[in-house]
Amino acid sequence: MSGLRRDRVALNAIQWINIKADPTDPNSESLWLYGDPAFRADYPDVLRQIREAGFGAVMMEVLPTQTLRDFRAMIAESGLALAPGYASIAIPSDHGVTLAPGSSERVHWFDGIRRKAEESAFAGLDTVFLAPEVSWEPNAVRTLEAVAVGAGFSQARLDEQIEFLAEATEVLQREGIRAGLHNHVGTWIETEDEIDQTLAAIPALGASFDVGHLEWAGMDAAAIIARYSDRIVDLHVKDLDMAVVASSRATPTPYRTATDAGLFLEPGLGHLDLDRMLAALPADFDGWIIIEVDRASMDPFASALVSAEWMNRTFPA
Repeated sequence: MSGLRRDRVALNAIQWINIKADPTDPNSESLWLYGDPAFRADYPDVLRQIREAGFGAVMMEVLPTQTLRDFRAMIAESGLALAPGYASIAIPSDHGVTLAPGSSERVHWFDGIRRKAEESAFAGLDTVFLAPEVSWEPNAVRTLEAVAVGAGFSQARLDEQIEFLAEATEVLQREGIRAGLHNHVGTWIETEDEIDQTLAAIPALGASFDVGHLEWAGMDAAAIIARYSDRIVDLHVKDLDMAVVASSRATPTPYRTATDAGLFLEPGLGHLDLDRMLAALPADFDGWIIIEVDRASMDPFASALVSAEWMNRTFPA
């Protein structure tokens, strides 16, 4: 295994964020608390729990309602270090618009990317996970109808997504931030061919894979990591219930249905060979490993404790 260190392992706070309105009812509404202004009051306690679980770092996520100064003070109080955050870029055709090169509208399309660059630099980070948009619009076949099988493939749409990812990569690069392609089931870069085409087309784009989403989409994550070992920037790690994976791929399944069925698990509790994936990293890998359990299989703090136990078993102090 490459020279991985525990001080380069962080937790994504998503256990507390991606929850059900009624945790006892899998059919209740799915909530995303980062978008709720009221979550600002809860954020420090979430960070405290992450620290108490045994983590020294948390994935950067500045709230939309939060200034950088406020975020810095909150993180300083938590005692946690910051690991790279997540940026995404939509394609205009998904939103019914056309953006001419050089137009004011096209420049503004990347405002969110510039914000992520600013946040990263402010936090002293120089990498970011860069993904296509996860869309919930009515035409979003990959989230609403059939996950992880490359549904609705269009070469023209993939080319458009690559074009806008390339421009986002350049925006970040100008600010000193290296982008790594973050594959995400439900986006227009979901399959092995789509990943290969994207990385071939954008030499400046690194690879910041999510091992769970690679496996969910039918790939051998260790083989993909080895193939792009010279471009690996950072990594998201999670575990999966492969019976749910198989079912969701065999029968057209919406993204949230698969999530609600218990697809995502804490590292070590599922069927993925995470040691083999980590062993595929280059010997000189010095990026971040971010543990991300998209939907906790237990109480969020208990989930963080289980994740920390896996971290302590897997990575030297």
